[in-house]
Parts: sequence; C-alpha cells; structure tokens
Amino acid sequence: MLRINDQIAIEEWELSEQFTRSQGPGGQNVNKVETAVELRFEAERSPHLAPPVKARLKRLAGRRWTQDGAVLIRAEETRSQARNRELARERLAELIRQALVAPRKRIPTRPTLGSQRRRLAAKTQRGEVKATRGRIRDAEDPA
Repeated sequence: MLRINDQIAIEEWELSEQFTRSQGPGGQNVNKVETAVELRFEAERSPHLAPPVKARLKRLAGRRWTQDGAVLIRAEETRSQARNRELARERLAELIRQALVAPRKRIPTRPTLGSQRRRLAAKTQRGEVKATRGRIRDAEDPA
C-alpha cells in the first residue's frame, strides 16, 4: 500500500512494477543486473481518486500518461533496485499530491478609474506627439 496522505492510500493491485537494465555507463553492474524500475499506476481505474484529481493528474503527468489511462514512472538513478523502487514510489506519491491541490479560481478584476484616466491621458499625449510629425509645408507652397 502506497500512502499519499491521511485520506488517500493506493492499493497494491493498482501498482505494477517491471525491472529492466539501466542505461548509460556502469560496467558489469549495468550489463547484468536489472536495477531500473518502471512503475505503472492504473490511474484511470483507481477508485481512490476523484475525477477532477484524475484530470489534473493526466495534465501533470504529460507524456508519462499512457493511452489506457496509466501513469508510467521510470527510476534508474541508483545501482540498487530497492532504492530505485523507493524513488519511483516517492515520485508517484508526489505527483498525486500535486494533483490533489485544486487551483484557485481566478476572480476577474476591473481597472480602477484612476488607471483608466491615466491610460487615456497617455494615449492623448502620444497622439499629439505623432500629430506634430510629418512634412513641413511652406506658406507659399499650395500643395
């Protein structure tokens, strides 16, 4: 069981782990020991998460969200399989904690009367500056 917070805990049947060989340099250890962990969480089928939380989790997961509604997390930082497993579970828990936080609803505001007046005064001044630009005409030139 993976405990997210006091109210939510993910059951073991919702999680599946697959161990593979890590990438990169490392010599014999990398070549023969399967230390990388790929943790799969069936988020879409999870009864512990509310639909809005699932939607936020899908947005936060990005490319880690699969077509069938699962979250894939890969951990291969350490040489220890057990430590990589802990890291993957910690990352999943943190991702779900972020999804649990609902964004605050934005309340649209209106500009103050003073800011409107300042904006219009600046526009008028700028228009006057631009109006003085242009060709200078002589008094006797009719064109």
